[in-house]
Amino acid sequence: MQQLAFLGPGRVEWQEVREPTLEAPTDSLVRPVAVTLCDADLLMLRGELPASGPFAFGHEFAGEIVGLGERVTGFSVGQIVLLPVEISCGACERCRRGLTGFCRAVRNPAAWGLGPFGGNWPGAFSDLLRIPFAQHMMVPLPHGIELRAAVSAGDNLSDAWRTVAPHLRENPGAKVLVVGRASIGLFAVAIARALGASVVDYLDTDPARLSLAGSLGANPIEGPPRDPVGSYPITVDASFDPAGLVCALRSIAAAGVCTSVPVYFQDTPLPLFDMWRRGVRFQTGPANCRARMSDLLDLVQAGRIHPERVTTGVVAWKDLAEALADPPMKPLILRDAAQPL
Repeated sequence: MQQLAFLGPGRVEWQEVREPTLEAPTDSLVRPVAVTLCDADLLMLRGELPASGPFAFGHEFAGEIVGLGERVTGFSVGQIVLLPVEISCGACERCRRGLTGFCRAVRNPAAWGLGPFGGNWPGAFSDLLRIPFAQHMMVPLPHGIELRAAVSAGDNLSDAWRTVAPHLRENPGAKVLVVGRASIGLFAVAIARALGASVVDYLDTDPARLSLAGSLGANPIEGPPRDPVGSYPITVDASFDPAGLVCALRSIAAAGVCTSVPVYFQDTPLPLFDMWRRGVRFQTGPANCRARMSDLLDLVQAGRIHPERVTTGVVAWKDLAEALADPPMKPLILRDAAQPL
């Protein structure tokens, strides 16, 4: 079968690899039918993250079940399911606590299509994937949700949800600042507005993203990161820029919280005294996506958020390699042009 490999910035190629089979009664086989680019994928393709190939590529996807182990129940062949980026068992004490990005049953890190950053698991741009712990890992596409609205549920949407949803629950109506650059920041805008944030300010330098943020309910603020922008109980760093992180941290109100979603590979200075003085809470790390997916999909199914509005075009599977040479922010890649969106 074929699997897409990341070779280096702007370079991918299809490679022949062995077709997976069911290895355990808890496995399933899934044929990816819709994939989109994670923000990290986009930065790797642009040479802005320190990634070197070859490794299997892609991890934000939906697939069709083509095989089920005998201990996987409640699913059927032909069903469309969503998969979280992180591999987890659902049964260990960490998974039961919602820490599905730190599962004890797998060697961490463990994630689809991220090469050494994810433990060298296969990628979503494949003809077929073996899904371990399938009863836990697979999430049925809920009735009434379009595929393009749910395809990011297993990563960027869940990551955005954790940046604002828990904090708005403890501080209803709080103001939110998103320091943006990529889709997670835009998803965070939509989720914050849906969950009752009184104000959502969105800082970015890109006119198209600023316009989209405005259409999602944010107050667009054009310009590079600066500190502080204001005083917010909740801030989100989705900038992939150390200056953006500092901006988000310095813009926190007393006892506020900042969530940083990018991976910073170099040591990054933090304004620790300023953070201490205002009692800032800072969180980063894996998003524990599987644990977030149900709550997130409830928002989509209720029509309170419309993630498909962040999609920046549809790409046919056959055109994938060419499209990834210069990809848009959030393309939807479809295996079958007739696949319902």
